[in-house]
Amino acid sequence: MKLGDITNPGSAGNGKPLDGIRILAIEQMQSLPYATQLMARMGAEVIKIEHPVRGDLGRGSTPGIIDPEGRSVGGTYMRNNLNKRSVGMDLKNPVACGLIRRMVPGFDVLAENLKPGTLARIGLGYEDLTRLHPGLIYLSVSGFGNLSQSPYRHWPAYAPIAEAMGGLYAINRAEGDDVKVSPVGALGDTGSGLYAIIGVLMALRQRERHGHGQYVDIAMFDAMVAFGDMVPNYWSLGTDPRVPTSIINDGFPIESGELVIQIGREHQFERLCRLIDRPEWLDDDRFSSREGWRAHLDEIRAALRVWAGSRTTVQAANDLAAAGIAAAPVFEAADVIDDPHVAARDMMVEIPRPDADTPVLTSGNPVKMSAVSEGPDSRPPWLGEHTDEVLAAELGLSESTLAELRATGIIG
Repeated sequence: MKLGDITNPGSAGNGKPLDGIRILAIEQMQSLPYATQLMARMGAEVIKIEHPVRGDLGRGSTPGIIDPEGRSVGGTYMRNNLNKRSVGMDLKNPVACGLIRRMVPGFDVLAENLKPGTLARIGLGYEDLTRLHPGLIYLSVSGFGNLSQSPYRHWPAYAPIAEAMGGLYAINRAEGDDVKVSPVGALGDTGSGLYAIIGVLMALRQRERHGHGQYVDIAMFDAMVAFGDMVPNYWSLGTDPRVPTSIINDGFPIESGELVIQIGREHQFERLCRLIDRPEWLDDDRFSSREGWRAHLDEIRAALRVWAGSRTTVQAANDLAAAGIAAAPVFEAADVIDDPHVAARDMMVEIPRPDADTPVLTSGNPVKMSAVSEGPDSRPPWLGEHTDEVLAAELGLSESTLAELRATGIIG
């Protein structure tokens, strides 16, 4: 899918669910930018406030591209800022903060993910802004929250910090194994971003009913406790989550690659035995229990490898699925990019880059709705690209005023 493409065009006349919702985002890196990007894809207007020189910290990530002004733009920024407009402002300057306060009444949501207390210290906290706009929904995403006194409130937090503390690294980890950090990318960010969206939608619904805004406070640690819910649950049931459960839930190397297979019930194991031509295992005491499956997992792996033969991983998974067994190929990046499901679902978006012919790839919108068209997406904005346009429209600032603000470094 390319920028500008529209899928399900017959529903374009219906508009999008968040049409008319305006979000002023003081954001950086991924947790909040991911959330506001998805809301932008669903119709919200998102104005992004960035430092006028360095911009969102995600611009400094690697790998990246070079923008038309010769500045680096990191992949973290590229994949989290579609469909937004960028305004460069130095919030350490009181004049810039005053401009923000003047803009707030025109927005439904003020979204921020700075260190707790940062905006309150410069007069942009919830109490400050709700006096100006009682209907404002104030969204904060941080490592440990704002509305309660967490002992970790002052800690910096990126995705792996929340993942580690949420117990995610304690699952299926043998004693003595080194911790594998970020095993699924930035789940601590994207997962927290999803809860941020849920909170905003709930707050918007409550405002429709009662007329008031409120503070939506998302702690990344909380989000990962929720994502890793099996960790405390298993512990409370007397099971160590570090120890693999007594089911087959493992990787299986075959000639063409690797499969993941999950078999948790006896009838599924019976199907596997018949499929891979090992019916004798059904009368073998060694395989009569789930614990036996695990104890003889290497034997099962060897038999499955023989059965798979020259099948591709997709062909093998397809045959297993036909037998009612949950299996999947272990994809590398190239496999994901070229997969027919990904193409059919428009889950890969191409972003043209000014410094090379090959596009930057990022994930599409995973929320598919039958009466909502998808797209067109617009590229992530260059730093401060829309500063004059937005401030003139929102505050009526003249060209001379904008030039003066720029000359003094307040905007950029």
